[in-house]
Amino acid sequence: MLDVKDIDLYYGASHALKKVSVKAERGRVTCILGRNGVGKTSLLRAIVGLQPIRGGAVSFDGRDLGGLKPNERARLGLALVPQGREIFPRLSVLENLQTGCAPLAKALRHIPDEVFGLFPVLKSMIGRRGGDLSGGQQQQLAIARALVTRPRLLILDEPTEGIQPSIIKDIERVIKTLAARGDMAILLVEQYLDFARELADSYVVMERGEVVMAGAKAALVEADVRRYLTV
Repeated sequence: MLDVKDIDLYYGASHALKKVSVKAERGRVTCILGRNGVGKTSLLRAIVGLQPIRGGAVSFDGRDLGGLKPNERARLGLALVPQGREIFPRLSVLENLQTGCAPLAKALRHIPDEVFGLFPVLKSMIGRRGGDLSGGQQQQLAIARALVTRPRLLILDEPTEGIQPSIIKDIERVIKTLAARGDMAILLVEQYLDFARELADSYVVMERGEVVMAGAKAALVEADVRRYLTV
C-alpha cells in the first residue's frame, strides 16, 4: 500500500534523509530500526506530509501523495501515532478519542466498538482527563485515537518508549490483532529489537539518514542489526 522511493529530506542545509526507500503492505508489519537521530521520525513526518521532501516520491495505494497536506493524507487512510504520544492532557479520554473523528465523513464520526475491545481500560476511564492517565495508558489512548480514523496505514513511532512491560505486551497483542485482520498496513518505528522481531514481517535498518539493511524477518541476523542499535 505504501511505497516510499528514494526520498531526500533536508532541514536547512542538513541532509536528514538520503535516498530512503521503504514499503508497507496490507496485513503485514514493516519495522524501521535504528538509533536516535538517524532519521526514523523524519521519515514518518515525510510520509504523513508534516515535512516536505526534496527528491523521490511517496505513494499510497498507487496514488502519488506529493502536494497533499497532512489532513488530506489522513482522509486517504494514513494515521500517525507520534513519539511521546501527544494526547491532549486537559481533555477527557472520550474527548481525545473524538478528535480522531476530524478527517471522517459525518456518518463515520463515532468511536468504533473495536477500540474499546482492543483497549478495555479506556472504557473504564472514559471520563478521566488524558493527563491523569499513566504513560502506558496514554500510549494506548494515542493508538486508539489513531484507530478512530479507520486507518488503512497505521504508523507507530516508538510505541514502547517509557512504557511498563505489561503495557508493552498489550500493545504487541493489539498490533498482532490489527495485522491479522489483513486490511491494514502497519509501519512500526522501534529501538527495542525483541519487540520488533516479535512483530515484524520485514525490517529496515537506518543509519545517518540512509537505509543500511533491509529484508524479510527470516533473513534478519540479530548480531548485524544490534550493531546499528547499540550506542
